[in-house]
Amino acid sequence: MAKITFKGTAVNTQGDLPGIGSSAPDFKLTAGDLSERSLSDFKGKKIVLNIFPSIDTGTCAASVRKFNEKASGLENTVVLCISRDLPFAQGRFCAAENLDNVITLSEYKDNNFSDAYQVKFTDGPLTGLLSRSVVVIDESGKVSYTEQVAETTEEPDYDKALAAL
Repeated sequence: MAKITFKGTAVNTQGDLPGIGSSAPDFKLTAGDLSERSLSDFKGKKIVLNIFPSIDTGTCAASVRKFNEKASGLENTVVLCISRDLPFAQGRFCAAENLDNVITLSEYKDNNFSDAYQVKFTDGPLTGLLSRSVVVIDESGKVSYTEQVAETTEEPDYDKALAAL
């Protein structure tokens, strides 16, 4: 279990992020049009997984905005913003904010993604939601960077994540 904090109180996730150099686990998530998307849909691209508890919180919304801004100039790169929010809420947020450089994906149907990446909170007030994390995957499908944010209310290190691309 990863030990992190939420508002200064220790909380746990179900495990650790995939190791650097390992093959990124495949997953199934739901897109805004309710279609199923998987890691293999983005084969051959550099991928940033921006994982967070809920798009309806300030820090989570800020991460989506920031990655949207940073992604606009990246070649052969896709940013996947992943939470357990319903696809409708994710889409509404991105439409209201004019965010079109990221792809939102939802794990509302099952635990396929959180089991593969070990990011689900197992205790505390956010139990069942996804821990704020970033995973960067290279064009060959290998993990090149990970960060599980130590304090859930803080933003990830965007510069380090993007430098790993």
